[in-house]
Amino acid sequence: MTTVIETRGLKKNYRMGTVTVHALRGINLSVETGEFVSIMGASGSGKSTLMNMLGCLDTPSEGEYLLDGENVNNLTRNQYADIRNQKVGFVFQGFNLLAKTTALENVELPLFYDRSNRVPHTRQAAMDALERVGLADRVHHEPNQMSGGEQQRVAIARALVNNPAIILADEPTGNLDSHTSVEILALFQELNEQGITVVLVTHEPDLALYTRRVIQMSDGRIVGDKSVESRLIAREVLPTLPTLENGENGEVQS
Repeated sequence: MTTVIETRGLKKNYRMGTVTVHALRGINLSVETGEFVSIMGASGSGKSTLMNMLGCLDTPSEGEYLLDGENVNNLTRNQYADIRNQKVGFVFQGFNLLAKTTALENVELPLFYDRSNRVPHTRQAAMDALERVGLADRVHHEPNQMSGGEQQRVAIARALVNNPAIILADEPTGNLDSHTSVEILALFQELNEQGITVVLVTHEPDLALYTRRVIQMSDGRIVGDKSVESRLIAREVLPTLPTLENGENGEVQS
């Protein structure tokens, strides 16, 4: 196996008035290609800050980060944007889809920002990604015409379309009911079985049981790193859960 994520002494400090907040306090982390890892921790533990570092959304105050073998510390702003677009697929809690835009167009969008033109046939790549997540029959639907689970599948297809080195999923089931959440976890497990590296950020211990490895964070440090011994298989759990009533769309109502 090759190492897709490697951090060495990663630190992140923020200034809040006269106070320095130490969000990350020397993170040493290695993730191999094909792993399915969850990063857990309470609010303020540093897990979201670490995700921003891994996704090249922010830069560290100290330490090094190698993504797919490339040291990202000294990249220019454009190079940083390029590696983020080409190497990382993001899935967020709020789906982050464009309204009044079809599923196909939403998935195709990241390819327009890839200046390397690694994917010449963008429309076909978007179609293939949607088929991969089971939405071949919904390509021309807009977000408001889809359930919450379907919208998250579109977001996962968008994350896949650039053939990234890793998929970073930040609380991807936070807006979904329990049945739809397990459906999304089944999809992540299926993609992982195909060799895709997935890093799932969550505060829910139950969700971490669907991954293969759990990294526990507290106060900006890694305080635990262990394999999941009795991993839950989402496809086996789904038949035991109550199904949605007609008219429900899979989203948690506030």
